[in-house]
Amino acid sequence: MFRLFLALNFLLLNLYACKGGYDSCKLKIKDSDAVKKYSLQIPVIKNQKLIFSRYQPNAKIIKHDPFLSLYLIKDRKKFKHPFKINNHLTLGIAIVDKKRVREGRITKRQVGLNSFAKFSQRSKTPALLLNSCCALEGIATSRGIIQKDYIERFLKKKYVTYGDIGIRVANEKELLLVKRINPFLKDNPFLKDDCIVMLNGKKIKSASAFMKKILFSRVGTYHRVKVKRGSKYLTFKVKTKKRYGGGYISDTFLEEKGIYFSNNLTIMRIANEFKGYGLKIGDKLLQVNGKKVNNVYEIRKYISDFKFRASLLFEREDFEFFINIKGKEKSDIIPHAKI
Repeated sequence: MFRLFLALNFLLLNLYACKGGYDSCKLKIKDSDAVKKYSLQIPVIKNQKLIFSRYQPNAKIIKHDPFLSLYLIKDRKKFKHPFKINNHLTLGIAIVDKKRVREGRITKRQVGLNSFAKFSQRSKTPALLLNSCCALEGIATSRGIIQKDYIERFLKKKYVTYGDIGIRVANEKELLLVKRINPFLKDNPFLKDDCIVMLNGKKIKSASAFMKKILFSRVGTYHRVKVKRGSKYLTFKVKTKKRYGGGYISDTFLEEKGIYFSNNLTIMRIANEFKGYGLKIGDKLLQVNGKKVNNVYEIRKYISDFKFRASLLFEREDFEFFINIKGKEKSDIIPHAKI
C-alpha cells in the first residue's frame, strides 16, 4: 500500500513530465491559465505568479521590474505544478501557448535591456519558451524573447536594479564595439567605436555576455575594461552606476536627468527639477543637437555625440523652445516662435 501511495504521488508530481513532451506543456499552460491575450500569468515557486504585462495587475504586488514589465504577485489559487526555471542542459526548446507549439532555437541572444533575443520560428505572443519538460527558458513577447537569466535574477533579487557604466555596445564583424556613450556621466572615459577586448582581466567578445555582466553587477562595484582605440590599448577602471533606462522604459540617457519619453517622443514622466524650467508632460521632442528625431533610438544616437551641451528642441501646441543641457549642471531654456 505504501509503495502504491508513493507511485501515485510520483505520478502526480510528474503529471507534466518530459515524456509527455510539448503536448503536456500545452495542457499545463491551459490548466494554469498562464497565457492570456495580452499578458502572461505564470505560476512559480512559493505560491507566487510571475506576470508579464504592460499594465499593473490588480493583485498584491511583491516586486516589479519596470524595465522588463515583470511583476511578482501572490497566487491565490496556488497552482500545484508551478513552472520552474530550467537549469539543466536542454536538447530542444519551443514557443508554446494553449494551442500551438513552435520548435526552434535561439538565433540571437538577448543583449541587455534594449535588444531581446530572437527565435528561429515566428509565433503569436505573448507565450512561454519551454523545453520538453515544461521548464522555462524564457518568455516570448512582441519585442522578442526575454531569456531565463533575466527572469531568474528578477525572481531571486529582493530589489530590482541594474548596473550601468555609461555605454551601449554591439557586435560588428566579430568585434565588440562601443556604439553609444552617456554624455551626462561624469568622467566617462569611453569613445564611440572603442573595441572592448577584456572585462575584469578576461577576454570578452559577446555583447550579450558583456551587457549581462554589467547589468547584473551591484551598483558601486568597479570593473576594469580594456579597449583597443586605434593602435593603442587602454584600460579603464569604471564604477558601476544605477541604470535608468532600457527595455520598456525609454533609454535616451536623459532618463538620468529625470526625463522619460513615450514611443511618439512626448514626455511621459519628468523629475521635479525640470518642471521649473518649463517642461511639461506631453511636450514633444523634435530635434537633438540640430538633428530631427523620429524614435528613441535616434535620440540616443544624436545625444551621445555632443561635446559641450545637448540642445533639445521641443514643441508644445504652436510653440517651440530649446532646452540646453550640460553635464550635471542646470539647464537653460531658449524659447523661440514656431515658424
